Amino acid sequence: HVFSPIRFVRTVLLILPRRPALFSFFLQDSNMNGITPSNVKRRGKKANPRKHRSVFLPGEDQPDMGAMKRFSTLFSSFRGKISKDRTGKEPDLPASRELSSVEEKAKEQRYASGQFFFEYLVVVRPKKTKDGIYEPQIIYQFPKKDGMVRFQKEEEEKTLKALTLFCFPEGVNWAPLTEYPSETFSFVLTDVDGTRKNGYCRRLLPDGKGARLPEAYCIISNLACFGLFSKIFDEVEQRRKISMAMIYPFMQSLRESAFPAPGHTVNIKSFIPERGTEIISLTRPTDSWLEHVDFRTLFKCLSDEEVLQVFAATVLERRIIFIADELGTLSQVIHAVAVFLYPFIWQHTLISIVPEILIDVVMAPTPYLLGVQKSLADQATDQTELLVVDLSEGRKETFIKSMGDEDTILPHKLKDEIKQALSAKNENSSLEELNQVVPEAFLPFFIKTVGHFSKYIVRNGKDQRGEFQRTNFCKAIESKSTRRFVKKFVQTQMFDLFVQEMEQRPASQDGTGETHTL
Repeated sequence: HVFSPIRFVRTVLLILPRRPALFSFFLQDSNMNGITPSNVKRRGKKANPRKHRSVFLPGEDQPDMGAMKRFSTLFSSFRGKISKDRTGKEPDLPASRELSSVEEKAKEQRYASGQFFFEYLVVVRPKKTKDGIYEPQIIYQFPKKDGMVRFQKEEEEKTLKALTLFCFPEGVNWAPLTEYPSETFSFVLTDVDGTRKNGYCRRLLPDGKGARLPEAYCIISNLACFGLFSKIFDEVEQRRKISMAMIYPFMQSLRESAFPAPGHTVNIKSFIPERGTEIISLTRPTDSWLEHVDFRTLFKCLSDEEVLQVFAATVLERRIIFIADELGTLSQVIHAVAVFLYPFIWQHTLISIVPEILIDVVMAPTPYLLGVQKSLADQATDQTELLVVDLSEGRKETFIKSMGDEDTILPHKLKDEIKQALSAKNENSSLEELNQVVPEAFLPFFIKTVGHFSKYIVRNGKDQRGEFQRTNFCKAIESKSTRRFVKKFVQTQMFDLFVQEMEQRPASQDGTGETHTL
């Protein structure tokens, strides 16, 4: 099979915009297309033959019902959908002859619809070609997929080729190294039918002497939970230091385990020489809609005022490019920015890490959120009518390019309210604290600007499709500055698809009849 870069570029540009799915997050580059968690290196003494080790995500030891629970006036119709995922509690079991059946059902609820952790793991390493350049190639795939028909093999080859590009987006600019800090990031592959696959990647330098090439371990999964997969990579990296062969028994045990439901734990049995058999516990966050994102990276790179300017450009669906040296910074920041839009969803192109071969995507005239490495910045910034945000340390300015009006898009009063809410955080805020503060800062903005939408969905009958009265909806807003913003926001695709979803829902589910105040 001969891979054509030109054909691949065309294919990716067609499939990257995600299919409208109003209340389901990919994200999850988060996020998805994400992230630079600290590299945890454990040095333990020789352990007992068997021990139990829990791996919790940050902020999980005291599960919280989440910030969204505090807003009871708007979006109550669909908030129930996420409340089940966020309580993390087992249902009360009735005392009856059906008890055993109910217990079995309760047990099943600990897992996410029978889904498994990942589809496959690949190991990618740059290899020198006959031309003397380094090209990323897959050196291992687990598990091997046999019994596929021709078109299935062709599709898998395309997917695997795409993986190599995202694992080493720098292209051929590689050489053997003696030092290389491991880094973790993520991306999303969207098929033509709208199905999404999340890619989680950790690049590291294998142990050894002298100059050598880094390796990338990439896990492909239908599930978006970056923090949990980051912990899995910690285990993978620990085993890689011993031997490549130590990785695969662990991954086999992981693949045979069902993915836990929000708030639940799965136990993985693992063996490492000199430490014996361990039980590794992986706990999924209770707030499943935030499990793909870590706000700490974003607020470390940008001030609150700068974040608000990025939010303003995003909410009007503009072209935005983020520049950074680290891949994890790019992917995590883009996922965090996309979460600000909740309950709306970014409907356009989102590539957290743009491979060099796809850099021409920056010339697309349609809205996008793109992450570009600093080394490619010159190729990405030669455009007009876009916002270019430099996230790198030691930068001279944050906004390399802008439209000039980002600071005036949001209504002044509501903007101040967001800033005031964000002031509850500080430099030392934990992930759990940020997951509470940030949603509470941004969600009220949408409640106060478009929270009265349900009053203007008119139906001829209870089970009839509704019709959104856009003009009357905008006229109902008393504040001139808010009305001016809303008139722009209702023209976005994210709002249009949101309203379409509400129009198609039965009257009992669209929130009509509720009272919302601006």
